[in-house]
Amino acid sequence: MEWKPGGISDDVEDRRSEGGGGFSGMGFGGRHIGIGGALVLLVLSLLFHRNLFTLFLGDSDSASPVATSTPQSTAAENTEVQFVSFVLDDVQATWQKLLPAQGGTQYRHAKLVLFRDSIDSACGQAESATGPFYCPDDEKVYLDLGFFDELRGRFGAPGEFAQAYVIAHEIGHHVQKILGIESRVQRMRSSDPREANPLSVRLELQADCFAGIWAMSTEQRKIVDQSDVQAALQAAAAVGDDRLQKMATGRVSPESFTHGSSRERTQWFQTGLNSGQVSSCDTFGH
Repeated sequence: MEWKPGGISDDVEDRRSEGGGGFSGMGFGGRHIGIGGALVLLVLSLLFHRNLFTLFLGDSDSASPVATSTPQSTAAENTEVQFVSFVLDDVQATWQKLLPAQGGTQYRHAKLVLFRDSIDSACGQAESATGPFYCPDDEKVYLDLGFFDELRGRFGAPGEFAQAYVIAHEIGHHVQKILGIESRVQRMRSSDPREANPLSVRLELQADCFAGIWAMSTEQRKIVDQSDVQAALQAAAAVGDDRLQKMATGRVSPESFTHGSSRERTQWFQTGLNSGQVSSCDTFGH
């Protein structure tokens, strides 16, 4: 992926020094669970020999606290911050051009908050275990850079564009908020709680499709090549519910999916990549 370090974006809030020093629990409140939440739950499940996925399936048990220390910022991490800034600015600049033409509304910038371990968000206490997530209440993306290590090392999705896909996916949720999709889904969930999981899957797959739209623009501008696109597809497959459940429990339960299968995630990312059109990302009409 072609990019040049250019400092810190005005839309990045670096709050890593405010890290809470450890997990205080797994109460997710009302916020959107990010693309990496299932990944880190899997890691913790393997570490503690306990199926923490049941926390999303109505189990009232809480996870054991995990003691962590706050790492010092390194040169490599500082480069990652600049990379995050580059991707964030590029994704938002793309939507600033596309949304008025394709969505009939103006784009407004989201903020991206960098944190370590834990932090307070408008949607409640945020933990590293949640993974990257978008909070619609304050229109901010929350990211612990340690997630990229998990994506790269444990889940076999290396490459900068795999990391860029994560950011583009979360900004996709911001686009949903602007278009009124997120609030409509929340109303649908409230009226029929049994549809909460299927609606969550459709919301996540649409965010994947929106990430693909941005990816198409990077191809057109020759920021990425085919190997970068494959890295993004690999990242999408890595966070499929079926893959994560199989690794964690040895079985797959489609009725408990919240993000979609590996095939669905790559398919919808590819749909956005091929079309470049918001209208092609109607996961709720399929």
